[in-house]
Parts: sequence; C-alpha cells; structure tokens
Amino acid sequence: MDPAPRLRDPSHRVSPRARLMWLVGGLVRAAVLMAALLVTSLVLDWYELRWWMPVLLGVVTLVAAVAIPQWRYAVHRWEVTDTAVYTQTGWWRRERRIAPMSRIQTVDYVEGAISRLFRLASVTATTASAAGALEIAGLDRDRARSLVDELTLKADAIPGDAT
Repeated sequence: MDPAPRLRDPSHRVSPRARLMWLVGGLVRAAVLMAALLVTSLVLDWYELRWWMPVLLGVVTLVAAVAIPQWRYAVHRWEVTDTAVYTQTGWWRRERRIAPMSRIQTVDYVEGAISRLFRLASVTATTASAAGALEIAGLDRDRARSLVDELTLKADAIPGDAT
C-alpha cells in the first residue's frame, strides 16, 4: 500500500511575469477605487473637509499594489506528482493543500484580460472537497495548457468517480 501524500513545500514557482501581472491588476483596482472615492467626495462635498482621506488611501493602495506581488511570488508554489496536486498560496495566511488525483473532478484553464497581456493563465483543479478548488495562478500560458492536459490524463487514469 502506498503511503499517503505528505503535506510539503511544492517545488515549482509560478512565472516571474506573474509579479508584473499582479502589480498591474493592483494598480487597476487602485485607480478604480481612487476614481470612485474622488467622485463620491466631490458629489458629497467631502473633499474640502477630508482632503487627506483620498491621499492616504491612494498611498496605502499604491504600497499594497507594489508590495503584494513580490510577497505572493515568494510564497505561491505548485507541483504535480503521479498521485496528487500540491499548492501553496497566500500572502497574509499561507495555505498548503493536496488534491489526490482520484478526487479531481474537473480541470479548468482561464486567461483573464490582464493575464492575457502577459501570456499567463490559471489552472484550477476542482475536487469533491468542501475546501474548494485548487488554483494555480500566474503560469506561463503554454505551461498552463500542458498542465491541463497532464492533470486530465492523470486524473482519468485513476479508477473511481472522484467523489
């Protein structure tokens, strides 16, 4: 009988371009937030009384948009073996998960608008787990496509109905 998978550090990093993708995504979110705050403050005449609020929020958002991608890149890892998919994610709270191949129900490939600009994609392995799907975000597009094929073939080779 094979030993159960061990919770360990996955060996692969996501693409280095993921840092830039996460930075651009953070800056876009910051710009939308700042625009909404500016319009709200102008409409409600808050700007004269609380001019420092949008400035403070802008600085905090900008610092977060720059720092978080570096932090995420240092933490996010993944690995696929013959028996399981391993992921490690998070930036405030680190989460390591294992999905046995026998539990994988679907494998999805997603390219968002920003990720497409950087030739990146995400692969999601959906399982019967209450904890939800395992997502590997920030993979090189070609690597993500081959990973979908690999996971599909490996999960299909395991007998059972993934429940």
